[in-house]
Amino acid sequence: MAPKAKRELNLSEFPPGTITEYTTLVCLACIFDIFTKQLGLAPRTAFSEVKRHTPTIAELTSRGATRPYFDSEEKNPHCPYCGKAVRWVARFDTYCIEGGKTTDGPRRALLKKLPKTDDQFLVMGKKSDSRAVFFEWLDTLGHSLELDDESWLLEATRKYLERREPKTKWDDVFAELRSVRRSSRITEGWERDGGRLFLAPGLYSEALLIQYLVSRSHAHGGMTLDESAEFLSIGLSAVRRELRLAQAWLSRELAR
Repeated sequence: MAPKAKRELNLSEFPPGTITEYTTLVCLACIFDIFTKQLGLAPRTAFSEVKRHTPTIAELTSRGATRPYFDSEEKNPHCPYCGKAVRWVARFDTYCIEGGKTTDGPRRALLKKLPKTDDQFLVMGKKSDSRAVFFEWLDTLGHSLELDDESWLLEATRKYLERREPKTKWDDVFAELRSVRRSSRITEGWERDGGRLFLAPGLYSEALLIQYLVSRSHAHGGMTLDESAEFLSIGLSAVRRELRLAQAWLSRELAR
């Protein structure tokens, strides 16, 4: 985390989809107010506590910030709670790196390169099982997509394939791609034919499930099963069949 100015990190060695970035703002005046008025600390003690204050992972990654934390797109943000100017606002940039064999090496290399002076960076650990990791990734994916744009279906599929096969250059594969289809020719992997990408039946079912899980909140622009079938130009029964197969796959994966 860089409290004064954002320090760009080279994260290119990490596979796509294994890092989630968050930016959180905190009002130091609000923290001081909490320490003095609510906790009853003396001003000098409160000032020392503000300097030592370390946010929790939940506070840094929450979708809904609460006082003294807040989100803002302003160049010079003001605290929405007390109105203090930008000089009272500190910024935390948080990078959540998913654990696993593909990230262990790059993560160790990154930690060795981080500057040790002035407490510019703080490393925090969080234990999660495969279920929690998957649904956190799914939640992040859903928030990153424009569900009002039909192209989100292709983007969701690309993000899932990046996560599943991180060594493949999916940007090249998806360049000028028009649609993703279930292959009746191949039993594993994928192949591209013109503007269409054909996925093996099992892989196609998994991608369809990701689309469905992302879009199940219809209030946020998602598609119903009927709408998904119409958009994909396949029957409703086929969509349901693919989802049943994918749900069985997901249950096996989360049980590992």
